[in-house]
Amino acid sequence: MTDEATAAEAAAVARRRKVLGLVGLGVRGRLAVTGAEQVREQTRRGHVVLAIVAMDVSRHTLDKVVPLLRAKRVEIVEWPSAAELGAVVGRDATAAIGIVDRALARGIRDAIGEVSFSETDRPRDRAPDAQRRKA
Repeated sequence: MTDEATAAEAAAVARRRKVLGLVGLGVRGRLAVTGAEQVREQTRRGHVVLAIVAMDVSRHTLDKVVPLLRAKRVEIVEWPSAAELGAVVGRDATAAIGIVDRALARGIRDAIGEVSFSETDRPRDRAPDAQRRKA
């Protein structure tokens, strides 16, 4: 291997580790939901901002989750291993993880290298600050 190939591989491993670390942080902080059914339910409610879906799960599971995510226009990140995702959340394997926090989703996108500035990523109009409410 050349030095460039080794450096590229090391960067990819570091990126994967960072993404998995952010996902684990999100799960522990209740900023993410795990499992195909939870991801489906929270997507129906409009809470999922970003979904990470393992590509090695059954076709049936993918057919239940992916069309709903696409219909709701949720960005999908394909992950190669359900076991790797499961290890992050304390399970043997998990088919999908749904990120419900916009800031965490942005951090994961940045770590992956796919920064997106779609309409759904922009902060919503916030209520006036406390000083203005008193007036």
